[in-house]
Amino acid sequence: MNVTINGITLNVDVQGSGTPIYAHHGAPGLGTHATPKRAFAPLAGEYRIVTFDARGSGASDAVPPYTHAQWVADLDALREHFGDETIIMKGGSYGGYVALEYTLAHPDRVSALILRDTSASRRFEELARQNALARAKEFPAITEEMLDMVFSGRVPSDEAMRDAYATIAPLYDAKTDPAKAAERVRAATYRADTHNQAFAGNLPHYDLTGRLHEITVPTLIVVGRHDWITPVAASEEIAAGIPHAELVIFEHSGHSPQLEENERFVSVVGDFLERNGL
Repeated sequence: MNVTINGITLNVDVQGSGTPIYAHHGAPGLGTHATPKRAFAPLAGEYRIVTFDARGSGASDAVPPYTHAQWVADLDALREHFGDETIIMKGGSYGGYVALEYTLAHPDRVSALILRDTSASRRFEELARQNALARAKEFPAITEEMLDMVFSGRVPSDEAMRDAYATIAPLYDAKTDPAKAAERVRAATYRADTHNQAFAGNLPHYDLTGRLHEITVPTLIVVGRHDWITPVAASEEIAAGIPHAELVIFEHSGHSPQLEENERFVSVVGDFLERNGL
């Protein structure tokens, strides 16, 4: 469905009924709600799963600004549109940044927080670069120049963004599957303007580590052992900062345990929610 909020139209999907889980995708300008929709589908029998393409991504309107504050405002407007007093907030990868920002901005609106392969700061970016360059012999198109372009938000066009993603796509899975990576590249929508604003405009000021202690809702953090871009150490930092947070490492996953080990992911999430009365 299409939902109009804050003067733009978002592409939104709702599965199931019951307590709402709002799942925010990653990769601004690249990601869509297709991944969280598929990952959380097994929980739709007990929960109402709300997924959407954020402003500037997927099939939603590409109308700036593409800032954390605006994405948080859009998320809260979507919650209000559906009449949900409180939500279970889930965010993966860059969507985890928005989920953390939302929880800090609207603590009374969040009953639980689920974070997947994300970070509360940029301090692990150099490790991500090293992880990528370590596989340059296998994937020669991975260069320092290409990584600089991506991480600094200087992608010159949608086509250049597609080429860059095609280069790094095989890194995201624990077991490289060229056909699977190629399909992800083919199916994606590319918006370099959104990506550039996120990485050049937002991330230089992004560091929530000093505020993590403010989050008091039940929090589950999951991460793949072989995640190259938001490594385990980033999740460990979040777990250390949020009181009583639970950290689960998926030993056979890269950046996407919600897909690579979906059955276990659903079990871990379901158990966490049940134990917390949600």
